Amino acid sequence: MIVFVDTSAFYALLDSSDRRHREAARIWAGLLDSGADLETHNYVIVETAALVERRLGEASYGAFFDGLLGVVRVVWVDEDAHRRAEGAMRAASKSGLSLVDCVSFEVIRRRAVETAFAFDHHFEENGFTILKS
Repeated sequence: MIVFVDTSAFYALLDSSDRRHREAARIWAGLLDSGADLETHNYVIVETAALVERRLGEASYGAFFDGLLGVVRVVWVDEDAHRRAEGAMRAASKSGLSLVDCVSFEVIRRRAVETAFAFDHHFEENGFTILKS
């Protein structure tokens, strides 16, 4: 099974004071135990790194870059995926979807991924199964 990992999941794993930290840790452990193929894309890495720097400080980089990302395959966003996501974001205008969300949906649809490890309701709204503990 391939599981897409979103910024919301990475952040919940990294911030022990996040209200979803324990749930995220249980899901993550289950994914690792099951041998699931974990994927994300480079825009999620940029978004997560910025969030981690702003909220947790640079000391958390190691846990993210060396720890969590060490077991996740990174899909690199190409120009076509970016442009399609940009169009989707503009079309959705007031729905609260970010460019990173729209890129995520484009990438996981292209890769036929059905399941996401995310705490962002937009994934369910766009037809993806969200992992719950």
